[in-house]
Amino acid sequence: MKSASRASLESSLPKSEATPIVFVVDDDISVRESLELLIRFVGWQAETFASAEEFLARPRPLAPSCLVLDVSLPDLNGLELQKLIAPDRIDMPIIFITGHGDVPMTVQAMKAGAVEFLTKPIDDDALLGAIRHAIERSSAALGDEREIEALRDCYASLTPREREVMKLVVSGMLNKQVGLKLGISEITVKAHRGKMMLKMKADSLADLVKLGMRLGLTTARNPWHALQKQ
Repeated sequence: MKSASRASLESSLPKSEATPIVFVVDDDISVRESLELLIRFVGWQAETFASAEEFLARPRPLAPSCLVLDVSLPDLNGLELQKLIAPDRIDMPIIFITGHGDVPMTVQAMKAGAVEFLTKPIDDDALLGAIRHAIERSSAALGDEREIEALRDCYASLTPREREVMKLVVSGMLNKQVGLKLGISEITVKAHRGKMMLKMKADSLADLVKLGMRLGLTTARNPWHALQKQ
C-alpha cells in the first residue's frame, strides 16, 4: 500500500465518543493485516474477516461503523454480500476494494449505495478519506435511528384517543372537525390535544406536524395544509 503522511493520518481521527469500528472483509491475509495496522494507527477499532460468512456471523455493533469489502471473495462475493446487508444496514456504509475492478462492477456497487470503489494497491489517503466519510454517515444514521426510537416511545405512551386526535390534527383538521369526526366535544378535543402534545414534547403545531411526518402519520403535502388551517 502507498504510504500516507502522519498529518493526513491524524486529520482522520474520529471525533465521536464511541470509537468507530472498521470492518475489513478480504481473503488475502496480507491485505487484512496491513489494513488492520493502518486503521488502528489512526485510532479506529478494526475487525477483520476472511470471508463474507465469517462477517455475517458477527452481531450488529452499536458504535458507528463501516465495511471495507473486497469484491472477490470465496463462496459469497462482495457484491452479493452488499445485496444481503445494504437494505437493513444504512448505518454501515460500504467501501469496496478490488484488484481487478471494471466499470459495470463499479456502477453496480455505487448504485447499491457503496461509498467508494478503490482499486488495489490502495492509496492510504484515499482509503482513510473514504472511511472518515463513511463513519460520518454512520454516526448520522445512528443518531436518526435513536431519535426515531425515542419518538416511537413517546407515541406509544399516548392513549388510543390521543393517537386518533394526533392523526387527525396533523392531517389538517380543526379542533371542531376532529370533534365531529370522533363524536366528542371541541373542549374534549382540546384537552386530548394538550395532553398529547405534552407527551410528544411538541411546543407547537409545526413541531407536531413534523413529528407526525417522521412517524408516517401524514404526507409531505398535508402538513402545510394543516398549518394554514389552524
